[in-house]
Amino acid sequence: MAAGLTPGKAFTASLRRELRHWRSDRWELALVTVLPLLLMALMMWLFSGSVLRQVPIAVVDLDRSPISRGLARALDDSPGVRVATEPASLQQAQAQLRALDVFAIVLMPRDLSRHALRAEPAPLYAFYNATYMATGQSAGRDIADAVSAYNAQLLKGQIGLQVGPAKLRGAPVTVQATVLYNPARSYELFLLPLILPAMLSLLAALAAGAAFGREQRDGLLGNWLQQRPWAAMAGKLFPYVALFSLYGVLGVMYLAYVRGDGVAGSLWLILLAQPLFYLASCSFALLFIAVTRDTCSGLSAVGLTIGTALAFSGATFPVIEAPLFTRVWNTLLPLTAYVQVQMQQMFMGAPWQLSLRPLAILLLMSLLVGGLGAALLLRMARQPQVRA
Repeated sequence: MAAGLTPGKAFTASLRRELRHWRSDRWELALVTVLPLLLMALMMWLFSGSVLRQVPIAVVDLDRSPISRGLARALDDSPGVRVATEPASLQQAQAQLRALDVFAIVLMPRDLSRHALRAEPAPLYAFYNATYMATGQSAGRDIADAVSAYNAQLLKGQIGLQVGPAKLRGAPVTVQATVLYNPARSYELFLLPLILPAMLSLLAALAAGAAFGREQRDGLLGNWLQQRPWAAMAGKLFPYVALFSLYGVLGVMYLAYVRGDGVAGSLWLILLAQPLFYLASCSFALLFIAVTRDTCSGLSAVGLTIGTALAFSGATFPVIEAPLFTRVWNTLLPLTAYVQVQMQQMFMGAPWQLSLRPLAILLLMSLLVGGLGAALLLRMARQPQVRA
């Protein structure tokens, strides 16, 4: 890159240089084109089922009454669960649970119907396997819904005829729970908005880190940066940020308008978050390459940070009252801020002002982390080159 170039020309020259490299290296080209699209299509297909259906459960009926048999039929008719087995004892049902033949057990104790017809408390016990948390909790919710619906039917019918309408009493305190923002309890709309940006940000950071590491490995840092280093680094980053931002937009459009009910808040804020998010992710890759001065070590650091972001983002497992390290790590990850913007605007319809803070965090990460990484890379370029 010749000396005396204006920043604009240096940016363009660096951009063209990176695009020429893509044309000459099919593997790197596939990393930023074919692989992201294939992985996105795979994730979309895997979660297209949307909601868990027909989770197998075991029903242990010790009462053997018309009411208990009606409850069993109500459970089997529920779309979320399926009565797979009816073992004779709780011990047999537990053995099936350990063998993963079923994921929940419903125990109907003796005298269930006698207590119910006397309008006395008639507990029914449900046990679910929390080792498989999503499956077990889904089965537990559907069991509770099916029993609640059957209970209302039973209260108006047989129990009312048995004890008389005047003696029917409802519970003094009841809970009316309303599901907000994901009423269908769709695992697709819960997991894909997290998996797609987490996966794309990892690929973007790896590709950008490999691009900077390549210059250092080949001893070309000084020649490439020359008189306009900041513009040259921006030109190298631009195609990665632009391309993965486009993938991010495609993912948002798919979730919002193909699988969902549209964007509840501001689509423009979600679109603005895309380049900021991928720029912040690539900035971490630049910093790691500059600090380690080794491509393999730098990419390993990318995997340990950007690659683990989903688990520490606070969207799957809460970080409230978590250890200090977990809370700090959560704050430092770009995915945490991006997920806040996406959830607030795509599903919750939050006021746009609430999303300015996470957007500002992404911008600040890009400036601080990217600026520090660029300064260290420039310092390395001015020293005698050592091939990595």
